[in-house]
Amino acid sequence: MTEHAKYAESREVGEQARETEWTRPSFAKQLFLGDFRLDLVHPVPSLPGDATRRGEEFVRAMRRFLDAEVDPALIERTAQVPDEVVKGLAQLGAFGMTIGKEYGGLGLPYLYYCRTLMLVGSYCPALATLLSAHQSIGVPQPLKLFGTEEQKREFLPRCARGEISAFLLTEPDVGSDPARLSTTAVRDGDDYVLDGVKLWTTNGVVADLLVVMARTGKKISAFVVEADSPGITVRRRNGFMGLRGIENGVTEFSQVRVPAKNLIGKEGQGLKIALTTLNTGRLSLPATCAGNTKWAVKIAREWGNERVQWGREVGRHEAVATKIAFIAATAYALEAVCELTSRMADDQRNDIRIEAALAKLFASELSYQALDELVQMRGGRGYETAESLAARGERGVPAEQMLRDSRINRIFEGSSEIMHLMITREAVDAHLSAAGELINPDASRQERAQALRRAGRFYATWLPTLVAGTGNLPTAYAGFGPLSAHLRFVERTSRKLARSTFYGMSRWQGGLEHKQVFLGRIVDIGAELYAMTAACVKAEEDSKDLGQRPYELADTFCHQARHRVAALFERLWDNSDHQDVRLAGYVLDGRYDFLEEGVLDPSIEGPWIGAPEGGENVRRKIL
Repeated sequence: MTEHAKYAESREVGEQARETEWTRPSFAKQLFLGDFRLDLVHPVPSLPGDATRRGEEFVRAMRRFLDAEVDPALIERTAQVPDEVVKGLAQLGAFGMTIGKEYGGLGLPYLYYCRTLMLVGSYCPALATLLSAHQSIGVPQPLKLFGTEEQKREFLPRCARGEISAFLLTEPDVGSDPARLSTTAVRDGDDYVLDGVKLWTTNGVVADLLVVMARTGKKISAFVVEADSPGITVRRRNGFMGLRGIENGVTEFSQVRVPAKNLIGKEGQGLKIALTTLNTGRLSLPATCAGNTKWAVKIAREWGNERVQWGREVGRHEAVATKIAFIAATAYALEAVCELTSRMADDQRNDIRIEAALAKLFASELSYQALDELVQMRGGRGYETAESLAARGERGVPAEQMLRDSRINRIFEGSSEIMHLMITREAVDAHLSAAGELINPDASRQERAQALRRAGRFYATWLPTLVAGTGNLPTAYAGFGPLSAHLRFVERTSRKLARSTFYGMSRWQGGLEHKQVFLGRIVDIGAELYAMTAACVKAEEDSKDLGQRPYELADTFCHQARHRVAALFERLWDNSDHQDVRLAGYVLDGRYDFLEEGVLDPSIEGPWIGAPEGGENVRRKIL
């Protein structure tokens, strides 16, 4: 198969898995089209009083449990969450936060699920990963959305009681390109027989239940699999740069029999199930990112006041003060993005597939920058481990650990690069519906002619709306007080963003899908605008209890975001992308192999892509 054919096949698989219908409005979708629909996010949807009460009670109970029963330094040191902690979380109901009460769960709103993960993530990111992988992408969420009533009654109560679940999609040679999936599920009477190897199975080492993606013929299907089934072997437990307490492994399936009744949805719906699950499942990552960054504010404030250099506290020096301002403003915005998106998920009136993806992308990138700035603020102490600091008599601040732990967030559940492409595909859906064949390099002449007429009608109506709008009125959004200017900026900039997208389509036509860096900048601008909106909406609500202080945080964040947006717009058209791609090609061809002279490679010899063979089953049961 040629390279072009392989690409086309992968693209087709991805398209088949997409939700193609937009039955509910989407704030972010309209934002990318130059239509700033503030009414979709303000006033923010509220929760029923009982749901709020139960949510607040659980967050308080979780705080007490963490404080009394969890030693994050021990988990980092031993690279394992103690069984007693897992059992304590189960007794608390933490494994059933998102599972309905009718199935034995707590039935918490997403808002409080995220607030709980924000709290846990600030204290022990590995523990937050255990809980979120179980509920966000493990068995509960796919069954909640696609499972039969029989499946829900069989498996959800087990998950709620604390039987751990894991999600198995990735393979040694399959990352974000599911067309290459090689694990198979062959029908044999009342069973399917699974064969294959899965990599990076978070929770997989200790899981009781698995969601497994496998190929049924030419399509991909999803199954609930008992983790102790004959033929399943956990070949190893993987070790990582951070999140040392997670139970992530390599799982092998050899002639594993799975009852046909454990098929989730229908044959061929596997990728759709995975992508739909992640629409809300991705909310766990922005929550933990917000928690990390809010913790960084506390450390930055305390250290900025404690450390004295050249006659004044380091936080009062401008070079450090700008870092503190960035950390604090970012923390407020990330919490705002997380809360707004989770509230919309609870409200269910909006389609949040783009908003959830933007939240994940933006939070993972900005929180890592904030933690990196915290490490820089702390200097040598930021690079030193908490255990080493404590051993020599200082406060054991785990800044370097938090930075290491947060690095995976830019890769988990879709790398930033893949998120850019996925969001772009959804954001330009209206354009593709109107002119898809026009920019499709494989379209026939007749299809292009039809698309040209269809596109002409769409753009004749749409383009005039991008000329002027509410953002040009000096009194618009006056109810937001000092933040009204920022909302006017968002409205104007959303129209500029839509025009830029149109210019890109006009310039590159069918080649636009390969302009990944251009499209990434388009998405990053949209993410900044979404975060600005969320921060302004949160500040307006928070000001009722907190006065002017939320406005100050949101105002500073918006000023910072506006500068980032300006830089992104400038780089849309003035950049080194072409030269970079050409140079990369030369590097890959070996043209500059002289650059590699004078160094030694400490890598351990072995194939670039492989799988463990032999050895004992390292799966363990939490007793």
